[in-house]
Parts: sequence; C-alpha cells; structure tokens
Amino acid sequence: MTYESETKAEQPIEAPLHGLLAEYETPGALLKAARKVRDAGYSKWDTFTPFPVHGMERAMGVPMTALPWIVLVGGLTGLGTAILLQWWTNAHDYRWLISGKPFWSIPANVPIMFELTVLFSAFCAFLGMLILNGLPYPSHPLDLKRRFARATDDKFFLLIEAADPKFDEDDTKRLLERTHPTVIEDLPEDRVTPDKLPVGMVYGLIILTAATLVPFALIAMLRQSKNDQPRIHAIADMDWQPKYKAQRENTFFADKRAAREPVPGTVAVGALDDDDHFYRGKVDGAWARTFPEQLPLTAESMNRGRERFGIYCQPCHGLTGTGTGIVAQRADKVPDKTWVPPTNLTQENIRLMPVGEIFNTMTHGIRNMPAYGPQVKTADRWAIIMYVRALQRTQAANLADLTPEERRQLTMR
Repeated sequence: MTYESETKAEQPIEAPLHGLLAEYETPGALLKAARKVRDAGYSKWDTFTPFPVHGMERAMGVPMTALPWIVLVGGLTGLGTAILLQWWTNAHDYRWLISGKPFWSIPANVPIMFELTVLFSAFCAFLGMLILNGLPYPSHPLDLKRRFARATDDKFFLLIEAADPKFDEDDTKRLLERTHPTVIEDLPEDRVTPDKLPVGMVYGLIILTAATLVPFALIAMLRQSKNDQPRIHAIADMDWQPKYKAQRENTFFADKRAAREPVPGTVAVGALDDDDHFYRGKVDGAWARTFPEQLPLTAESMNRGRERFGIYCQPCHGLTGTGTGIVAQRADKVPDKTWVPPTNLTQENIRLMPVGEIFNTMTHGIRNMPAYGPQVKTADRWAIIMYVRALQRTQAANLADLTPEERRQLTMR
C-alpha cells in the first residue's frame, strides 16, 4: 500500500487535513468500496468517476432527490403567475372588448400559461440542482491533486472528508485499506487559492447589476413624462408601411396622381343592377333569350367561345357537347352511385332553354358541375354559350337552314 501527498502547488505544512482520497482501477472495485463506506456509517463522502457508473447511487445510499418536487412547485408557480398576469391585464386593469370575445378565458391564454410553466420549471431545475449539490465550488482541495486529474479520464476515486462525525484518520485509513485501493492519499485543505473574489470581478458585477436597472428606470421615466416627438419603435411593423393616401402626389406616374383611375370594365358596388342582361342573364326579371350587346356576334367571339369551351367544358361534355368527355368516360367505369353524367348540350330541352338560363347555370353550377363564375370572365361565359348554340345547330339542322344551291345539290344526290 502506498501513501502519497503530492500536490500541484506546495502546501503550507500547517494546512489541516481535508480528508482521505482513495484511487481504484475499475468501477466494480469502486462500487464495492462505496458499499463498505456506506455500511460503516459515513455521511460526508463522495465518489468521482469519468463516466456514470450504474448502481452507484444505491451503493452510496443516496436518498431520493427533492429536485422533482422543486420543479413541480416551480411549474405550478409559473402557471399561477401566467393566469394572474393574463387576468389582471385583460379582465381587470385594461379591459378591451375584441369581437365580442370574453375578457378572459382559459383557451386564449394557454400559450402564456404553457410558456411560464416551462420557464419557471427550467429555472427551478437548474438552480435547484446547483443548490442541492452545493455548487458552484470556486475552489476545492482536489483541484490541487495531480493524481485526481485522471478522474475525468480512466481512474476512479473515493473521498472521505475529515469533517465527517465518524472520521478518524487511522480508522478511516484502515477501512479504505480493506477496500483494496491502488493508492490512498492525504488531502490537505487548500491554503493556496485566494479566498476572495478578484477585484475586477467584484467591480464588474457591481457595474453589471447597476446596468440592469437602467432599462427599468428609463421605462418608469417615459411612463411619467410627456414629449412632442413620436415614440421610438423598435419594430415598425405596419406603422410606416409604403403607401399613398388619397389626393397625395406620386411621382411614379406621369400625371403625378397617387389615386388611379378604375381598371376598364370595373363595376362599382351595387351597379350590377344596371345591367342584369349581361351580368345575370335576365331581362325584366325573365331569362334572356338574346345575347347582350356587350358580346358582338362575330367570328372572333365564336372562336373565343370555342377556345374557352375546350378549356372548361370539353373535359366533361366532350368535343361535340354530347356529354361524352374524357372525365365522363372515366367516371362511368367507377362504381360510384353519386355520379351524375354530364348533360347532353345538344338535346332538345337545352336547345329550347333561354341563353340567360344557361348563363346562370354556368355561373352558379348545377348538380356535379361546379360554379364557373369565379373562374371564367362574364364575356367569356357568353362567348361559350354562343359556341354551344353553334354545336346545337349542327345537331338539329333542317332544309330551311340551307341555301337554295345547297338544297339543289342535296336533291341531285
């Protein structure tokens, strides 16, 4: 057995004994030693390992920590603080009615309740851990032991303090010898490290503490003072958004006017009643049977209607409007009883239907057909109906629709 007392710095001879330090090679050996020290009744002792050793707390007889209860009390305090804060500010001190909502309710305040519960719990867990462990230690006699530096690498240590009521230097050494350590060392008290904080740190803490009071002092001063200047906005948000008010100048445009003329074709609110024919498909309250004057009956309008029909109508109604589009063909193969086949636009009842009623159906939808009013412009809807009328004409033509020359050629055949 070897007894050493080497230190990183030379200790004064009169330094009293802090405790006895034993070193072990394996965690198993340290566990056995911890059980013997525990059974011997020592209360002021500890173990040091480079990694957590499973079962060490039971071997040392460490009781259940009070930290969970401290965290619970902190969390409940945070929850209560959040409830009181929200109730005081919203329902008592500054009542502000928003959209008929209650001044205070639990669902609206859950985020604040959650955040303060977590915040207070975290602070209690951190500070409680430090207090229960007696931390922080600005200095410790173990800091001066060269051998103890390997406690973070590959060695295992056990320290019994001289302040323990059962400590007797000879008896304690004999107890440690029976645990078969590799080394037992005397650990003198630290008489090298100054026991006072550095002067610079003291002044730094004083300055930092004073600086933390400055923002609160400024807030108190600004709350009680008046100023003709606008307040400082750390976050501008929408207070200074780039915009122009009515009758203001805007150099971006040639006429220097910020307010612009309405877009051509804009209809004022409530002005749709002035043209029921074009916008609703009605004339004197009945479905219109003629096209509105805004839609010229030209080949250009017909071509526009054919193009829009191909985009919006052909997938269901088909190329000829008979209801045989690709969507209808695929839907017929799916056993879905809710599917309603598209209407054959060339059948007689549709041919006899007023164009205003067809316009209304296209605008608001019917059965499976969605409303196309939000997607298709008003003029394009009328152009589509014009093209549908042409499709209907191709399926219901008669001799009266032919010219005399066309009828003569048909008779010759």
